[in-house]
Amino acid sequence: MINIDELKFDEKGLIPAIVVDAESKKVLTLAYMNRESLQISLERGLTCFWSRSRQELWIKGETSGNYQHIRSVTADCDRDALVVEVVKDGPACHLGTDSCFNTPVYEAADAPEAFSYQGLYALLEGRKADPKEGSYTNYLFSKGLDKILKKVGEESTEVIIAGKAQDKRETVYELADLAYHCMVLMVEMGITLDELKGELASRHVIEKKVKQEKMV
Repeated sequence: MINIDELKFDEKGLIPAIVVDAESKKVLTLAYMNRESLQISLERGLTCFWSRSRQELWIKGETSGNYQHIRSVTADCDRDALVVEVVKDGPACHLGTDSCFNTPVYEAADAPEAFSYQGLYALLEGRKADPKEGSYTNYLFSKGLDKILKKVGEESTEVIIAGKAQDKRETVYELADLAYHCMVLMVEMGITLDELKGELASRHVIEKKVKQEKMV
């Protein structure tokens, strides 16, 4: 951990702050902070910036309600730029979009698409809504809940076998199969990623509370 005095502000007393969604890791915006706005941000747990156009401090969400709750602040190796990870209450951009970065400049035609659980879930939803001939996913959806549950059970068994054999590579392979089939089950039952994340988050809060109570 370092303190504010160890950061390098520019000749105008500012430091760039790259705001990133703590969950998706998507870049939301680039803003600037001075010492005062950074101090306010750390004290309140909400992003506070210095407006170069208005020449004043502003807390993100103060007028829109789209607050950004700070999870972490990290300086780069030169200590002259910050990455601020946040949990947001709404769109980051004043235009109402999720991120300020929405204008394509260049995209490699053959670049592999980055994997995300959100992307996989959306793909599975698309297969269910618009079946594709020859798709294994559509085969599962067409067979219904019992077939999907059977596959989840089979893949769970495969994970146990691989884990018992202490075969790390095979266990990873089988865990991926299990994760896929579990997500097919989620789509079939209308269970969203947010619901799953919410359940895990509530358990984390309870576990943290129990640990704190044990320390008293």
